[in-house]
Amino acid sequence: FLPYHRKMLRPSTQRYSVTRPLYSEDTFEDEHAKVYRKHKRLLDHFIQYFTCTSERAKNAAVSLLPIIGWMKIYSIKDWLLNDIVSGVSTGLVAVLQGLAFSLLASISTWYGLYAAFFPVIMYFFLGTSRHISVGSFPILSLMVGAVVTRLVPDEGPPANITAFEGLTKDEQRILVSASLTFLVGLFQLGMGLLQVGFIVMYLSDTLISGFTTAAAVHILVSQLKFVLGLTVPGFSGPLSIIYTLESVFTQITSTNIHDLVTSIVVMVTVLGVKEINDRFKSKLPVPIPIEVIMTVIACGVSYAFNFSENHGVDVVGKIPNTFESPIAPSLQLFQMTAVEAFPIAIVGFAVAFAVAKVYSVKHDYIIDGNQELIAFGASNIFGGAFKSLAASTALSRSAVQESTGGKTQIAGLLSAIIVLVVILGIGFLLEPLPKSLLGAVVIVNLKGMLMQVVTVPYLWKKDRPDCIVWVGTCLAAIFLGLDLGLAVGLGLELLTVVFRTQKFALASFSVFLNLLQIYEPEGVKIFRIPSPIFFANIDFFRDKLKDAVGFNPLRILRKRNKAVKKIKKMIKKGELTLTSVQSEEESNMEDLDKPTDYSDLPIQVNWNTELPANIRVPPVNIHSLILDFSAVSFLDISALKVTLTFDMSFPAYIIEKLRNCKFFDDEIKTSIFFLTIHDAMLFIHESHPPNTVSEKVNETVWSLYKLDLFIQRLICFIYKKKCIIIYVH
Repeated sequence: FLPYHRKMLRPSTQRYSVTRPLYSEDTFEDEHAKVYRKHKRLLDHFIQYFTCTSERAKNAAVSLLPIIGWMKIYSIKDWLLNDIVSGVSTGLVAVLQGLAFSLLASISTWYGLYAAFFPVIMYFFLGTSRHISVGSFPILSLMVGAVVTRLVPDEGPPANITAFEGLTKDEQRILVSASLTFLVGLFQLGMGLLQVGFIVMYLSDTLISGFTTAAAVHILVSQLKFVLGLTVPGFSGPLSIIYTLESVFTQITSTNIHDLVTSIVVMVTVLGVKEINDRFKSKLPVPIPIEVIMTVIACGVSYAFNFSENHGVDVVGKIPNTFESPIAPSLQLFQMTAVEAFPIAIVGFAVAFAVAKVYSVKHDYIIDGNQELIAFGASNIFGGAFKSLAASTALSRSAVQESTGGKTQIAGLLSAIIVLVVILGIGFLLEPLPKSLLGAVVIVNLKGMLMQVVTVPYLWKKDRPDCIVWVGTCLAAIFLGLDLGLAVGLGLELLTVVFRTQKFALASFSVFLNLLQIYEPEGVKIFRIPSPIFFANIDFFRDKLKDAVGFNPLRILRKRNKAVKKIKKMIKKGELTLTSVQSEEESNMEDLDKPTDYSDLPIQVNWNTELPANIRVPPVNIHSLILDFSAVSFLDISALKVTLTFDMSFPAYIIEKLRNCKFFDDEIKTSIFFLTIHDAMLFIHESHPPNTVSEKVNETVWSLYKLDLFIQRLICFIYKKKCIIIYVH
């Protein structure tokens, strides 16, 4: 029901009694006609899918090449400078991360630069996100590295593969990495063409959190050999992390002190400056590029004191100033790496899609999951042919691209040009760069993922099945490997769903239950949820609710905020004259996602009538929304992040779950919940006497603050993570 009520109901003075005939199924059908829904046959769907019209052809072209859509609205005056600044900043970070993440894949460092160039070019044309930075991602690099060391180990002969004949060990590893990347791209492209982007729904936030934490532990352990300056062979398979730690500690007395000191200085400095960036991000025009600054300093010091020759420090070494020729992938390697390639494809897409979705919500545009699969598939196929690492995105790099003002993928294209300049022109300047610095940079960027472990006590208290999924996934991924750990996590997740659905709980039923199919009062929307709400259906639930109310609440809220700011400016400049003005001070509201501020607006705005200066805001023709949760048997943690807060019909055990998860606060109170739909309907009639919607608008009796809170309530738990925060760097 409507937004928010400051006064609590007084149960002692509000009562109702119900008098109605006793209905059997037959007498009810005699009195109320049954509404039949026409279901389309499979043939109807088939005909609709293959029917071609000029409009569908145009939409298909725009869908396949999203660049057409945003290029038409590109504002050179307003956006180009921002994209240039963002592209240069992101390109510098991409160079450093490309070098660092290639160490995780156990290949030469310059191939990490290829991942910041070739996939970006393809994504520029095919991707739907305007803000993510495409390139190497530490978890994918680590998963690729596990395959590389399995087929081409540091010690012992490589696997018996015909394509390896006549190649050096480094060339063999590059062939494995490139072929695996190509196969990952084929999997992603195939899933995109088959329209199975929904598969990421089965990776819950809890599972991803546990999996990425385990991946961070693997990455941390893999970088110890660079931080300490040790020679540690690569291990793969179950318990590989134990074998790696054993090798590190048996050689701990051989630590290179210069590598260790360099790593400590870099980690302390970078962590400190990143904290400054976070604390003063509103005052800094761009984040301080501390990784780039430390790289320049380390290169200078290493070159001046000849760290490589005089102190035995392992450095990046020679970087070719040209691109290598493309290679054909090995079909034999496809057969030997298919099992690992599929989870790499899923994880890479899931992470990129999650980051893209955050920025699409923030900047109010739509991303297409299936098109993102096609874009990343084509990017990895193209990159694999040119010996690139598997590409996804990294939150830290995407955050730089967005926070420095990037508006479109032109910023991404410019970052690729910066990488091109480094490869072809100034790469030789990075040759004395110590690998210990790259390892330190990787470890620093793991902070967010490692800190996810603090959610375990919270999960244990509030939702033990989800806690079991988190801990089980994390431990399995740490000790069995990331691929097997992901499979174990999916198994645990499905088991928890089965366990919860077996628990039967009785819910109270309303006298309005059957009548809802027949009568819906004007201005009231009733939405019934007939199943449990959990990670696999929460996005579907959210989309169907927005379809039912007939508008996108976030978009309308932003349009209203923009309209109010424009009206205030017009009043201040004298372009809009009023008979009485209370205040002319302009509101300082930068965040369009907040409730509209009418504090210094001397007029009352009727959003359903014509507004001045051709301001257009879509109308909202409902005043009340009832969510019927009486059939919901359970909610998981993922659902609690997007549960909507209106006057609702909720079972008591769901209310208790919400209390346990700290759902309620000073604004979201239990007073907006009702025992039955009948109670909610009577309260609506008391608050909104039966008038037509147009009469309500003409009388301007709506509380505008409450109306905006209605929209705010519709989105606050859709777009605001309440229980778990997942960090993916």
